[in-house]
Amino acid sequence: MGQNYGWRTSYVVVAAIFALTFGAVWALVPWQPGNAAATMRNELKAFGRLQVWLTLLIGSVGFGGLFAVYTYVAPLATERTGLSTGAVPWVLLVIGLGMTVGNLAGGWYADRSVAGAMFVFFALLVTGLIGLALTAQTLFGLLICVFVIGLASAAVAPTIQTRLMDVAQGSQSIAAALNHSALNIANSLGAYLGGLTIAAGLGYISPVWVGAILSIAGITFAAFSFALDSGRRLARIDAPALSS
Repeated sequence: MGQNYGWRTSYVVVAAIFALTFGAVWALVPWQPGNAAATMRNELKAFGRLQVWLTLLIGSVGFGGLFAVYTYVAPLATERTGLSTGAVPWVLLVIGLGMTVGNLAGGWYADRSVAGAMFVFFALLVTGLIGLALTAQTLFGLLICVFVIGLASAAVAPTIQTRLMDVAQGSQSIAAALNHSALNIANSLGAYLGGLTIAAGLGYISPVWVGAILSIAGITFAAFSFALDSGRRLARIDAPALSS
């Protein structure tokens, strides 16, 4: 639509869709009373918890793997794969389909194991990024890998959200908002670092490698976070034995 009718048209259509969504939520979502215990002071206590900061790092850094690719997927498809500009929306559609599947899969898996879902989907994201870096010159490789990247990244998002809600304890209202803040930082970080490599003359594949490094860093923060949980559980188990 932007290519045929100008970029402003796309923004108008998105705004119209948002207005329809807002109206649907207003009309159909039942009203819920607020939580009287959710005071500003209690909510801000979230920033005093190490696990909250670690989870925000997982999102802010690890999720940057998606945006390092997504920001530059159009020139990647045209310059590296050799597609026409008219084919770029179809590549974006494939990413969107992957995200739709990932949202469903991530929510389902996170309900059963937050740690398991986070490690599995981050590993899948890294696999998709490395695969894209190696096969982006082919149409098949491009489409399969961007689908996997979209799926894995969208599946990671609800997992990080669930983890934040778990570790925030009594500060869950602000934790629900912090997840989106972390993902927006990831958006900026991935795009910025990917742009630096392109500006350095390393080509349009270079942001994909940047994305893989960011996602591996996200896995590292996740491993450290869950290891702290395991250590604390073991300490609580050992404490009664030592006192007896």
